Amino acid sequence: MVRPVSREAIPDDVLQLFGAALRRGNKTVMVVVVHQYSYELGEHMEKHSSMVEELVPEITHHALSYLDYKSLCRVSMTNSAMRRVANDDSAWRALYHKDFTVEQDSVIPRNGWKSHYAVTKAVSEINRNFYKKFKAKSLRGMSRLWLKADYVKCIHPGGELLSGYDVIMENWRVVFNWSQRYDFQLKDVRVRVVGDMAWVTAKEFVNASRQPLLATNCYELHDGQWFIVHHHSSPQMEGGGADFQLFV
Repeated sequence: MVRPVSREAIPDDVLQLFGAALRRGNKTVMVVVVHQYSYELGEHMEKHSSMVEELVPEITHHALSYLDYKSLCRVSMTNSAMRRVANDDSAWRALYHKDFTVEQDSVIPRNGWKSHYAVTKAVSEINRNFYKKFKAKSLRGMSRLWLKADYVKCIHPGGELLSGYDVIMENWRVVFNWSQRYDFQLKDVRVRVVGDMAWVTAKEFVNASRQPLLATNCYELHDGQWFIVHHHSSPQMEGGGADFQLFV
């Protein structure tokens, strides 16, 4: 996995080597350099944009495939030629599969893979924020994540169905007033976005539990912001370390 480092950590001779590789189209050298240094090579590629433009598409796309989200966006803003290369659907599709999942390999996003990546990233961040507020027992923070509507639903592992914004917020107030801690480790996180709807599935390991809770969070887009409209967490499997009754 490529590790982030600062610009100062990259020796000048390495940057020169990368520049020479770009000029000559030396795929092997470029791959080695990019693997070794993940500093937003977008900046260096900006300096050598004319060189990159001269490379055959296969090599250019291969080099771009090692850039992260911010770096790829930066490269796309250098000039019109690099914008075409960096905005190519195949580059964003590869980045999506690397950062999220290959389960959507057969999906054809309505607005292209770059837009699909951005909206998936936004939903992922909102979902992470949900668990941050849960862990912090922040009623104020949690209240801002939920859509203020009568049709929103919440089902904790205890199995009780909570319906409506006010009812759900009152339940969170009760849960957060308990002395129980809520430490989450999420695994197998999967995000799916279709239009103004999104849902996230994940395995929740609560308080070092050996067995996971299976969770689904549903979101709706309103005025450019994603809000939770449904949270469902399955009962804790037998033998786990967490007491799901505390979530009732």
